[in-house]
Amino acid sequence: MRIHSHKELIVFKCAFDLALQIHQLTKLFPSEEKYALTDQIRRSSRSVAANIAEAFIKRRYPKSFVSKLLDSEGEAAETQVWLNFANVFGYLDETNMQRLDEKYDHIQAQIFTMIQSPEKWSV
Repeated sequence: MRIHSHKELIVFKCAFDLALQIHQLTKLFPSEEKYALTDQIRRSSRSVAANIAEAFIKRRYPKSFVSKLLDSEGEAAETQVWLNFANVFGYLDETNMQRLDEKYDHIQAQIFTMIQSPEKWSV
């Protein structure tokens, strides 16, 4: 099966969905976190999906493809750190924290697999 758009990638769909979930969850964060934690976690979660999309577009250039995937993997890890802060501060319950953390681990594993075989994705 040939994939024609980043929107068809399971990893992109997962990252996009998680960014939407995080947006909803952060609406419940205190207003004093609006320009700090809320902004950071939303930005990094959105960046995971955005970097996957950009990597897909750059797939004909293996080094650029891998670089953007590494950026996405880093943004996923950053999002996990912000989720940990939100949990410690009491803004995010343990159940949501664990669920989101596991999903980001899964996304990172998928990205790692793509990085290991960039030639499979080339045009």
